[in-house]
Amino acid sequence: MSCLFCRIVAGELPCRKVWENEHVLAFHDIRPAAPVHVLVVPKRHVESVWELDDRALAGELLLAAAEVARVLRLDAGFRLIANTRHDGGQEVGHLHLHVVGGKRLGPMLPR
Repeated sequence: MSCLFCRIVAGELPCRKVWENEHVLAFHDIRPAAPVHVLVVPKRHVESVWELDDRALAGELLLAAAEVARVLRLDAGFRLIANTRHDGGQEVGHLHLHVVGGKRLGPMLPR
């Protein structure tokens, strides 16, 4: 298994787990872009949002992201990001959502 996130899900690589259920794993990003930066990944391999065709899994990911935000007390707000494919900035070829917060965030994109 060569996918980084599949190896984390399988327990082959360590992570700082925040939340988990049978479909999703959430863990702290090793290169945080904010005081709170958690990755929410499906436990089964899906390359990106582009390939996501499972509505139930899509719902599981969104609900997991909301639960992570509650667990980490991001009640003042947070940003949910899904970088998709090369031009979208996706760095790991396994679908993942970024839950980013813990401070007031600036504009999403430079103007």
